Amino acid sequence: MATRSKQKALERQAKADTRPCATAKYVRISPFKVRIVLDIIKGKPVTEAIAILENTPKAASEVLIKLVNSAAANAENNQNLARNDLFVAECYANEGPTLKRIQAVSKGRAYRINKRTSHITVVLDSVKA
Repeated sequence: MATRSKQKALERQAKADTRPCATAKYVRISPFKVRIVLDIIKGKPVTEAIAILENTPKAASEVLIKLVNSAAANAENNQNLARNDLFVAECYANEGPTLKRIQAVSKGRAYRINKRTSHITVVLDSVKA
């Protein structure tokens, strides 16, 4: 069945996105709450995005500071890009697996509590000057 697997692999490598990125998986914050903070830093330079995140009083900002710093370090070490030339090109939070818990309530009933997780991705790009 794998008649063209090498050819497909080469095509996949050619189409692969070469921009520096970082991903945090299974973060115990709801994706809805993370997206609020992501919308603030989208399109901003890395240094400005870090400054915004340090002054944002949201739980997701701590995780995002680490993630943006990690993506910037990937750009510096793997692709020899200057940190001052980088900006946040894309950032998104997808839903991860949900931890389902139960809370006991009156008359022997139980209410479902969904503890949601997120997969957060930050993609940087360099300013073309």
